[in-house]
Amino acid sequence: MIPQEIIRRKREGGELAAADIRSFIDALAAGRLSEGQIGAFAMAVWFKGMSREEIVALTLAMADSGDRLQWPDIDRPIADKHSTGGVGDNVSLMLAPIAAACGLAVPMISGRGLGHTGGTLDKLESIPGYMITPDADLFHRVVKQAGCAIIGQTGALAPADGRLYAVRDVTATVDSIPLITASILSKKIAAGLQTLVLDVKVGNGAFMAERDQAEMLARSLVEVANGAGVKTSALITDMNEPLADSAGNAVEMRNCLDFLAGGKGNTRLEAVVLAFAAEMLEKSGIAASPEEGEVMARRALSSGKAAEIFARMVSMLGGPADLIENPDKYLARAPVEKPVAAARSGWLAACDARGIGVSVIDLGGGRRHPADRIDHRVGFSELLPLGTRVNAGEPIAIVHAADEAAAERAAAALAAHYRITEDAPALNPIISGLV
Repeated sequence: MIPQEIIRRKREGGELAAADIRSFIDALAAGRLSEGQIGAFAMAVWFKGMSREEIVALTLAMADSGDRLQWPDIDRPIADKHSTGGVGDNVSLMLAPIAAACGLAVPMISGRGLGHTGGTLDKLESIPGYMITPDADLFHRVVKQAGCAIIGQTGALAPADGRLYAVRDVTATVDSIPLITASILSKKIAAGLQTLVLDVKVGNGAFMAERDQAEMLARSLVEVANGAGVKTSALITDMNEPLADSAGNAVEMRNCLDFLAGGKGNTRLEAVVLAFAAEMLEKSGIAASPEEGEVMARRALSSGKAAEIFARMVSMLGGPADLIENPDKYLARAPVEKPVAAARSGWLAACDARGIGVSVIDLGGGRRHPADRIDHRVGFSELLPLGTRVNAGEPIAIVHAADEAAAERAAAALAAHYRITEDAPALNPIISGLV
């Protein structure tokens, strides 16, 4: 296998044989390819695309590049959810314990921030001691005893995807449907799932900005996953504004704890979390319908059982046992917290969600290079949702920054990301489709 020949063939629009794809991925996993070769391959795929057969071959090759997990001693359905990425999207943090409280086993393999989007692992790393890469025995034990475990890719699980994922982040090749499909599904197939529900984002804060792109990605994911034997569906959700009222790492973890304590009712975030819980429960056979699944999910949340499971998971993975009771003891705060004032009176009509995600990176809450260290303290909180009436000078968010200068820059940037109008806006539905 000559890597440059495979790159050249794809660059020129040719279809790669499954054997060539597997050889390239095997070499990638073994460390025999340079970052330049990986980046060139990713860029060729970005420009020329892949057939469905090529995507299946790429997905299975990456899934087979490491271990495949099995769960023979767990008598509950093995299920998971994955998002294509957004801003203020911390659904997984609450959804996993809710689903576990309703009778599912959720071995959730999550990722770091990618491009302008936040990463579940980066949020979890704001918890002191939390192990995002436990060994296989501990991972299995946490899933069995707590019901869910949210971790990152270990070196043994789809290692080829881990290296490709990092290169995509810094080579402007994130928004490629074949690469997104293979990246997401290789980890899920390797995790031994029986069912999977996907959150495909659409809007200015998503990788798929247009509806037709989101539908194309959703169909690709669902068809490839079902073809690989994992019962899969996808919901298409809006990402034209941050999903939660926070964007960052520790600030989103606080948002998660507030949610589990019942503090985020009647929000867009709650609607999405409950919809995915209902879909997971119905697809796995725990609930007879999505409506019954939502009732079960609400009960798991209001009873405190989901919060108990989250606390057990955090403790078993090395975090503090009293995180939920004492979040201020463990989640670091930024030295500077500054309100962002509305530029004028009117209605919050639109925002640049992608720009907000980039502003989090500018504060130090994301990466420009794979080796960058993240400042987990920084970000935005108390973001007002679109459709809110505000007065000039009224806070529309709070900036959390490392110093005054950074806070000033971020506050000015955030204010510029919002459009305020005299008339109330027509808002997008939060969930707009099922594939």
